[in-house]
Amino acid sequence: MKLSSLVKEIPITEMQGLRIGNAQDFEAMTGVTVLVFDEGAKVGMDISGGGPASRETPLTSPITADNPINAIVLSGGSAFGLSASDGVMQYLEEHEIGYETGFAKVPLVCQSCIYDLGIGRADIRPTAKMGYEACENAELNQPASGIIGAGTGASVGKIYGREYATKTGIGICAVQVGELQIGAIVVLNALGDIFDPSTGEKVAGPKLPGIEGFADSREQLYKLSMKTDLFAGKGGNTTIGAIITNGDFSKAELNKIASMTRCGYARCINPVGTMADGDSIYAASIGKVSADLNMVGTLSAEVMEQAILTAVRESAKAQ
Repeated sequence: MKLSSLVKEIPITEMQGLRIGNAQDFEAMTGVTVLVFDEGAKVGMDISGGGPASRETPLTSPITADNPINAIVLSGGSAFGLSASDGVMQYLEEHEIGYETGFAKVPLVCQSCIYDLGIGRADIRPTAKMGYEACENAELNQPASGIIGAGTGASVGKIYGREYATKTGIGICAVQVGELQIGAIVVLNALGDIFDPSTGEKVAGPKLPGIEGFADSREQLYKLSMKTDLFAGKGGNTTIGAIITNGDFSKAELNKIASMTRCGYARCINPVGTMADGDSIYAASIGKVSADLNMVGTLSAEVMEQAILTAVRESAKAQ
C-alpha cells in the first residue's frame, strides 16, 4: 500500500524529543538500537508472537504507574541480549535521566530482542558495553536503515532453515500530516516471507536450490502442520518495532495504536505472529499534538509497512 498524497515523508530526525543510536559487532552479527526520549515518553505495547524476549514491558500497561519511559532498546541476542539495557541505564544515570525516587534517579527502560544466534557467533551477544555505545551514538542522531544495530543479525524466510533465508535488517520511515508526525522503526527477523502490499509481490523469503525466486513458507507450514517439532532448528525469529508520534495519547490509547499497527506486520509478513516469533510493537507518544486515535493507528500501520519494505531494500543494497 502506497502512502496517501496527503502524507509527506520526512526524516525521522525531524521528530523532536527522539534520538536513535546503534552499536553492532559485524563478526558476531548482532547489535543494539536504542531510542532515547529526551523528555520521556508515554508508551504502549502489542505482543502478537509466541516467544517474546523482553524487559520492563509491564511499564506499558495502562494499569501500571503513568511514569515516562526514558528509552526503548531493540537488540539481538535473544534473552541474552537483555544485558544491553544495563549499559543504557548506566548512560542515562550518568546524564541524570530517570524517575526520581528521592534517593536516586532510576531510568525506565523497555527492551525487546530478536533471535539472531544462528548467524555469526552464538556465544557473543549484545552486552551492557554495546548498549552504552548505542546511547553514545544516539548523541549524533544519525539513524540508518539496513544491516546495522539491532538489525545486524536479522533475516527472514527461515522455515526451511537459516541457510536458505534472506538477509534483512532494520528499517525506518517517518511521515507528517499537518502538525502530526509518526515514525516507525522495525527490526525485520521473521519466520515468514515478506510482501509488498501495493503490488502483492514477494520481496524476500527462502531461496531453495533449483527454485526460481522465493519458496513459499506458508506452503511449507501447511505441509508440516501435523508435526510437533515444526520449528525445531529453524534458526529463530521475531520482528520487533516501534511507532513514535508527537500525538498526545494515554497509555491505554497507545496500546490500541500498537495493536492497530500490527496490521502493517500482517500485510507484509506471512506467516506472522507464530509461536516461533516473538513479534512485538511499541507505541510511544512524545508530543502534545491533538490527533484522532483511529487515524493515527491506521497511518501507523502504513508507516510500519514502509519501514518493513525499507529494511528489505536497504539490506539488499548492503550485501
